[in-house]
Amino acid sequence: MMAFELLEPGSLKEAIALIDPDDPEVRPIAGGTALMLMMKAGVFRPRRLVSLRKLGEAFTRIAAASAGELTIGAMAPLSALEHSPVVARGAPVIVRTMRRLSNVRVRNVATVGGALAHADPHMDLPPVLIALGAAIAVAGPAGERTMPVEELFTGYYETALAKNELITQLRIPAQGEARAVYFKVTSGSADDWPSLGVAVALHAEGGTVKSARIVVSAATAKAMRLKAAEAALIGTSVDDKTLKKVADAAVDEADIIADLRGSAPYKRELLRVYAARAVRSAMQTSGGAH
Repeated sequence: MMAFELLEPGSLKEAIALIDPDDPEVRPIAGGTALMLMMKAGVFRPRRLVSLRKLGEAFTRIAAASAGELTIGAMAPLSALEHSPVVARGAPVIVRTMRRLSNVRVRNVATVGGALAHADPHMDLPPVLIALGAAIAVAGPAGERTMPVEELFTGYYETALAKNELITQLRIPAQGEARAVYFKVTSGSADDWPSLGVAVALHAEGGTVKSARIVVSAATAKAMRLKAAEAALIGTSVDDKTLKKVADAAVDEADIIADLRGSAPYKRELLRVYAARAVRSAMQTSGGAH
């Protein structure tokens, strides 16, 4: 690993000022779990890293508003989400997802903002957040803006963030009686990178689906909603015929990619099976984003 300079600004404004958008050898570092692996492999050779670890408690805080909205600081480690009673009440699907995300050593170090900004399509958290309708706050030299997590990912390891913008906060709207699940399929251990991830969040009344979000990841270049599959589900009472339509629509809509974790035809069949399975599971859970 090459020598590099490590800076530790004490404020967000200072951190942004230290990031040169025109110099690819100067980058921010949050938890560093992915960045360090890239540096060890020689894929990334930074001249300077701007650490975000000393920005203050505001960037690690997890809180719930009276209306039920969750706010999570971008520097909160993933293990904080896993063990947070606030998250467990407001979006328990996140807690369950964390338990199978990599291992406890990674979860203790990796941060929410870093995981999102890295844009690895195999990450478990992005599809869940998209299904929950989450958004992020982003800060840069021009000020702060808000962006749905759904719009953050633009391609394989690519985001809509400017080079000198930082994610500061994750915001998850109140879920009410939403029913949410996340299924991951791995070719190794249960906490391994998935060959496929499917997240579903829906509202149902009297057995009829009123709204739904279906998100696929790992089998695609980025986590993405499957809006045709959602349309096939909304307004229906879920039965085998409906589930087949949802699964077929999901497979037709998703742009499946091959990688070390499976061929495109293999992942396509996984999606056909697990899109239906996830919808059925969501319908069988109780309300409250379980």
